Amino acid sequence: MAETQAQLALFEQYRQTKDIGLRNDIVLRYMDLVKYVAISTRGAYDKYAEVDDIVNEGVIALIKAVETYDLQKGVKFETYAAILIKGQIIDFVRSQDWVPRPVRHFGKNLDAAYNELYSTLGRSPTNQELADHLGIPKEKLLKGMANLAEATTLSFEELLYEDNFDANCRNNVGDTADQPMYEKELRQVLAAAIEELKPKEKQVISLYYYERLKFGDIAKVLGITESRVCQIHSKAMLLLKRKLQDYMDN
Repeated sequence: MAETQAQLALFEQYRQTKDIGLRNDIVLRYMDLVKYVAISTRGAYDKYAEVDDIVNEGVIALIKAVETYDLQKGVKFETYAAILIKGQIIDFVRSQDWVPRPVRHFGKNLDAAYNELYSTLGRSPTNQELADHLGIPKEKLLKGMANLAEATTLSFEELLYEDNFDANCRNNVGDTADQPMYEKELRQVLAAAIEELKPKEKQVISLYYYERLKFGDIAKVLGITESRVCQIHSKAMLLLKRKLQDYMDN
C-alpha cells in the first residue's frame, strides 16, 4: 500500500495533533502489513510462539511506527514499519529464554561497542579494537562471537531474507499490502551494505542466507573451522545492522 497524498496528509495531521483516534485510524489502514510480516516470518518463530501472539507484538510495533514516523526522512512508511515489526518479533521470541542469558548479554554489549566505535572511527572496528573497548582478551571476544552466532539462529537479517511467503499466504493476507515495494527497498539497502563487507564475510553471508548452508557445511566449503565461520557471521551482522539503522535514521 504505497502512500498516497491523502495518507501522507494523515501522518502530517497526526504529527501535529497527536490525536489518538487518528493514530488508531492509521494503524487500522496498515493492519495487513502486520499480518503479512507475521505470516511471512512464521518459520522463524513456530517453535516459540503462536501466530496470534506475534500479531499482537506486530500491532504494538505498528503503533510505535505511526508515533515515530518522520516524513522528512524520505523513508516509505511501510518499509519503516516493517523493520520495526520484525524487530519486535525478534525481541519477543528472544524473550522466551531460548537464548542463554550470558549470550544475550554479550550480544547487547557487542552491539553497543561496535556502534560506538563505528561512530568514532567512521569505519567497521577490528576485532582487536572491539576487544580492547570491551576490556576483554581478543580470544574471549572471538569465543563470544562464535557462541552468539550459534545461539542466535533467529537474526534480523535472516528474517529480511526469509522467502517463505507463498501464494496461499498472500491470499490470506489480502491484496492491499504492497509486499514487493518494501521488500525491494529493504533488499536494496542490504545489498549496498553487503558490498561493504570483506570478501570472506560476503562468502559466509551468501552461503548462509542464500544457499541455506549450515555453519558446519560452510566451514567445509571455505576450509576453516565452524567456530571461525560463526565469528565471521557475527562480525558481518554488526555492520549490516549498523547500515540498516543508518538508513532508518537518515
